[in-house]
Amino acid sequence: MNGQPHYRFPPASAYRLNRCLFALKSDDGFRARFLKDARAAMGELGLDAEDAAALVRGDRDALLARGAHPYLVFMADLRLRMEREPVSFEFF
Repeated sequence: MNGQPHYRFPPASAYRLNRCLFALKSDDGFRARFLKDARAAMGELGLDAEDAAALVRGDRDALLARGAHPYLVFMADLRLRMEREPVSFEFF
């Protein structure tokens, strides 16, 4: 074992990014605002330009490198895909 922890806690500097991802996952109203005007919705939470750009691109690796929690990245993406492309997730 190399002594490195398997899981690194998100840094405090990524709080706004993780708060936005949590809102996309959990808040129907915020998610609707994001889908209508992503820049305005992210502005509500004070995301910086680099975080916002990675989120708009859906760039998982960039989000993780910026301190996003992997679970929130996955769930926010899933909820956005469910809204954009309504399909059955019966076999998910």
